[in-house]
Amino acid sequence: MKVFITGGTGFVGSYLISRLADLGHEVTTVTRGAAGRPARPGVSFIQGSTTAPGAWQQGVAGHDTVINLAGASIFTRWTKDARRSIIESRVLTTRNLVDAMAACDPKPLLLSTSAVGYYGSREDDAIIDETSPPGDEFLTRVSVEWEAEARRAEAFGSRVALCRFGIILGRGGGALAKMAPAFKYMVGSVLGSGRQWFPWIHLEDVFQIVLFLMEHRHISGPVNFTAPNPVTNEELSRELARAFGKPLFMPAVPAFALRIILGEFGDVLLKGQRAIPRRLLDEGYRFRFPELRGALADLLRDSR
Repeated sequence: MKVFITGGTGFVGSYLISRLADLGHEVTTVTRGAAGRPARPGVSFIQGSTTAPGAWQQGVAGHDTVINLAGASIFTRWTKDARRSIIESRVLTTRNLVDAMAACDPKPLLLSTSAVGYYGSREDDAIIDETSPPGDEFLTRVSVEWEAEARRAEAFGSRVALCRFGIILGRGGGALAKMAPAFKYMVGSVLGSGRQWFPWIHLEDVFQIVLFLMEHRHISGPVNFTAPNPVTNEELSRELARAFGKPLFMPAVPAFALRIILGEFGDVLLKGQRAIPRRLLDEGYRFRFPELRGALADLLRDSR
C-alpha cells in the first residue's frame, strides 16, 4: 500500500513510518525540512508546511491511505500564542489535506488524529466510549473543530476514521519519557488526589490499530485509541515505581501547585477520562498490551 503521513517526523509518526516500511508499504511524509533527510527503502519526504496550501498537496494523489498526525504539542502552558498554535496546526493542516484529497481518484482512506480530550475532563468514574458526548473546554473545542475538518472528506466519498488518541506510551519520547526518570530516581509522586483516570495506550498498539483500520474497510467515524484497562494516576504511579523496583514514598503533588505552574493545562493532569476502546473491542481487535504492567515491562526493560 501507499501511505501519506502528515506529522511523520514526530514521536508517533516516525514509529509508524518505520513499522510500515518494515512491512513493505511505500510511505511519503511532508516536512518543513525534507532536504538532507536520511533515506531508507520505501520512504520519501516532501518539503512543505501543512498549515498552508502549497505544492506538497500534489503529493497526496496516488496514495491508498492518508494518516493525519500533525499538531503542535499540548504539553505546555496554554498562553494565547500556544492556544493559537495548538488549534491552527491541527485545523489548517486537516483542511489543506482534505482539500488535496478531493482531487484524488480513487479517494484514499483518511485516518485523522483526534484525542480523548473530545470528551472533556471528568472527575468521576463514568466509563467513556465513542458514543459519549463532547465536553466543554479548550481541548474539546480543538477536537470538535479538528474532526469537523476531517469529516469533510466524507462528502466526496472518502472513508474517514477519527482516531481519538489517549496518552501514548512508547520508547524514546512522549509522556513516558517525561514521567519515567522521576520514578527511576525515586522522586516520582501521585498528582493531586490520584483518583483521576489515565487513558493510556502502548505505541505498538497504535500501529497495529492503524493496520486494523486499513484492513477493515467498514469501520468509520470515531475510534478510541486507548487500552481496554485504563488506570488511575495513583495506579500509574505505583506501576511506574514497581517497574523500576523502587518505592513510591514521595508525597502527592498538590493540585493547586500544578495549576500555578501549568495554568489550565494542569487540569488535564488532574482530571482525565475513563475512556475505553468500545469500537475496537466490538470489532474483534486484540490488544498486544491490554494491561499497564505488561506495557511498562516491555517499554522499560532496558531502562532499569
